[in-house]
Amino acid sequence: MYNWLEGWTKVVRRKTIAALWVLAIGTSLAGPSLSAQTTPEEILRIVKKIDELHRSKSSYAEFDMKIVTPHWTRTLDLQAWSMGMDKTFIRIRAPKKEKGVSTLRVAGEMWNYLPKTSKIIKVPPSMMMGSWMGSDFTNNDLVKEFSLLEDYSYERAYPEDAVDSLIYIRATPREDLPVVWGEILVAVSASDSIPVWEQYYDERGRPLRRMSYYDIQIFSGRKVPAIMEMVPQTKEGHKTVLHYRTLELDIPIDDDIFSLRNLRADD
Repeated sequence: MYNWLEGWTKVVRRKTIAALWVLAIGTSLAGPSLSAQTTPEEILRIVKKIDELHRSKSSYAEFDMKIVTPHWTRTLDLQAWSMGMDKTFIRIRAPKKEKGVSTLRVAGEMWNYLPKTSKIIKVPPSMMMGSWMGSDFTNNDLVKEFSLLEDYSYERAYPEDAVDSLIYIRATPREDLPVVWGEILVAVSASDSIPVWEQYYDERGRPLRRMSYYDIQIFSGRKVPAIMEMVPQTKEGHKTVLHYRTLELDIPIDDDIFSLRNLRADD
């Protein structure tokens, strides 16, 4: 005689096992949970990686800077050298109108060279947040006077629209530093810590600009975004895109490159 209780129990058991199996598969596909703890050491490693993304101990780069506005678009051909976080040299190679314009930063000092007037101009600290060559990048962005690692405090963040594939870090400026940003929210890939975007806010929490990273490529054995797009949130129709064609990391670099004499080298 059929035991209805035993049969019903078997059906419930099979359905329970199936449900647990589906749950297990769904959990494995979802990736790391946002609730997973990220240690301070891991956050420190991620911030350091962002700071050195296109620099490392030393670097040489060739890249385009495309400046887009509602009324005009122009593209600069650039080459740049860096030594750690303290030394940067940038030179424009094209177009002809801007060819030879150069920027040098050594420690806390920065200079621009303008071939048309044959003048070397020292950039005062008050101008570090000014636009570089009419782009949406500041002087500081290009020469890295400030760094997330040394000049900001940072912590794990959990925004309302967070997704599990990203880790979010909130950076706030340390006291008594002349930094214009009230806060920077950074999103990096949870799988490889490569930045996906950075959102910059003023002291009142209003968004001022957004940097997005695209086109991950291998440069000197390291995965690096080849494209960086800066979009100001207060100027409709404006953006500046950096596209790296060449990036050599941790290479020998002549220290004479980072000299005032080298600013005039193309004359």
